Amino acid sequence: MAEKSKILIIGATGCIGKYVVEASAKVGHPTFAFVRESTLNFNPVEAKLVDHFKSIGVTILHGDLYCHESLVNAIKQVDVVISTLGAMELADQVFIITAIKEVVNIKRFFPSEFGMDVDKVNAVEPIKSMFAEKAQIRRAIEAEGIPYTYVSCDSFVSFLLPTLVYLEPGATAPPRDKILILGDGNVKAVFNEERDIATYTIKAVDDPRTLNKTLYIKPPKNTLSFNELVAMWEKMIGKTVEKIYIPEKQILKDIKTSPVPINILLALNHTTFVKGDQTSFEIDPLFRVEASELYPDVKYTTVEEYLGRFV
Repeated sequence: MAEKSKILIIGATGCIGKYVVEASAKVGHPTFAFVRESTLNFNPVEAKLVDHFKSIGVTILHGDLYCHESLVNAIKQVDVVISTLGAMELADQVFIITAIKEVVNIKRFFPSEFGMDVDKVNAVEPIKSMFAEKAQIRRAIEAEGIPYTYVSCDSFVSFLLPTLVYLEPGATAPPRDKILILGDGNVKAVFNEERDIATYTIKAVDDPRTLNKTLYIKPPKNTLSFNELVAMWEKMIGKTVEKIYIPEKQILKDIKTSPVPINILLALNHTTFVKGDQTSFEIDPLFRVEASELYPDVKYTTVEEYLGRFV
């Protein structure tokens, strides 16, 4: 059996990074988490998470994205680099690219994607610029000839399903009386549980079928329209809810007049549920592959199973 690649996760304590770390360690990859010293000194929640990483056999490497020497020293110890950095640090992944080029031993780089395919979107601001930053990182990786895999997982269930996309502050469960539906409700979107995203990502690390391709995570049971989501919820709670459809013109107006972060969430919802940018194209097997087809052994969490937690 081939030796498992040594994996470095940069952004290891973030919302998706922590799951990637766990998924890597779980299946026996020598796993390294790149962590700032300040994380341990000033953030007790993340410090506790780092202690958990240590308990499952993860090696903690201290350093900083903006310290070239620490990046190079960390990357020298591994075969694969996975970035799970957040939105504010996307453009700064150029520092990772520079370090990888210097080290030259990296078999694969996974930049921080973990959303829609940024080469397929028709987004408006304020997320248009964020998608453009991801696309620029892709072009930089390709220009440098770095082996890569881009992970396109579309929507995190924890961001949208607990309230059925309802942005009311303080809401913790889907509405049972009235639901706002973006657009006509017929556009299909994709919803994935974060642990499943991490599992598929780690599956792809040593898989030649995912080399220099985009790995889409589009399980068939998790590809649903807004109307289908609402119908599923109604069946679960045993009642019909009032449906209010919000036209695109109103959504675009709300994006321009809403404060941060509501405007960001509205813009994401617009590209997802109105423009249909998650499902409006075919997957070309020459450049793209689909995770649930490649790895049918993975038992992913379905939307129905996830929504059932709120009944």
